[in-house]
Amino acid sequence: MNRREFLKSTAAGILVSSFVGIASSARKAMAASVPKEIRLGFQKSGLFVSIKQRGTYEAFFKPRGIDVRWVEFQFGPPMLEALNVGSIDFATVGDAPPIFAQAAAANLYYVAAQPPNGEAVIVPANSPIRTLAELKGRKLGVAKGSSAHATSVAAIQKAGLTWADITPVYLAPADGAAAFTRGAIDAWTVWDPYLASAELQQGARVLAFNKDVHDPHNFYLANKGFAETYPDIVGQIADVLAREAAWANDHRADVARTLQEAQGIDLAIETRVVERATYSISPIDEAIVNAQQVTADRFHDLGLIPKRIAVRDIVWKWTPKV
Repeated sequence: MNRREFLKSTAAGILVSSFVGIASSARKAMAASVPKEIRLGFQKSGLFVSIKQRGTYEAFFKPRGIDVRWVEFQFGPPMLEALNVGSIDFATVGDAPPIFAQAAAANLYYVAAQPPNGEAVIVPANSPIRTLAELKGRKLGVAKGSSAHATSVAAIQKAGLTWADITPVYLAPADGAAAFTRGAIDAWTVWDPYLASAELQQGARVLAFNKDVHDPHNFYLANKGFAETYPDIVGQIADVLAREAAWANDHRADVARTLQEAQGIDLAIETRVVERATYSISPIDEAIVNAQQVTADRFHDLGLIPKRIAVRDIVWKWTPKV
């Protein structure tokens, strides 16, 4: 081999090695842009339960090499604690938990919104209480930091009372159900399916639904680090969610049966839950931000969060592709 041939051979080898190195780097970069697993937080009610039961996310993500793991929580605040520390990647809660989380500098983004599930202030069937104003001096059970907390505060204010006029009894939903049944609290603010169960099984009376006293929403949120690392995946999670909501809206009887299968709750209760649900997913627009800001300001004015927050500071821009 002469000098010219040697140089050509060497150059070709270097070029091939470079392409191999570039291809290897590209494969590593692509692998890094896709998580091995998506961890989804959910509660006993809502659209996520139906999606889990139907295997919708598994069907979408597993062919893409991504596993899906579901993690159940009793209510919103513990779920957002897990979202904050990165134990889960995406979750759904009511309006109050993100406010408390943001006030504590949690690492999360609002991604999408849904009209609220059924939620109300209720009293036992034989209670003498007929109006919200008659809650003055009474014990009101509520899960602290939950959407029911926001509804309770709004309801008390709408009745012309102050938070100091009632005695809040902070109880997780299961404990609240027990306290309500044995008469340890005078009223209870709670969401479906606990609400529907109390109505149908105990004859509980509704003093006011959440929509009667303020403008609430359910929210879908992502861990901030997860969203910034995998923005396309977050968009896909929301897109699949929106398609599933459209399906649920047209198949309510199927949704009720799916919820019953997943939870073992009486079908009549699940049917009540589904009948008053609104299955529609949207990005976080200005009107939703403003409504959530009103709730946040109300909590601050009552001293329930330590500082004012700006809801818009943690809104993720999701552009639907459905």
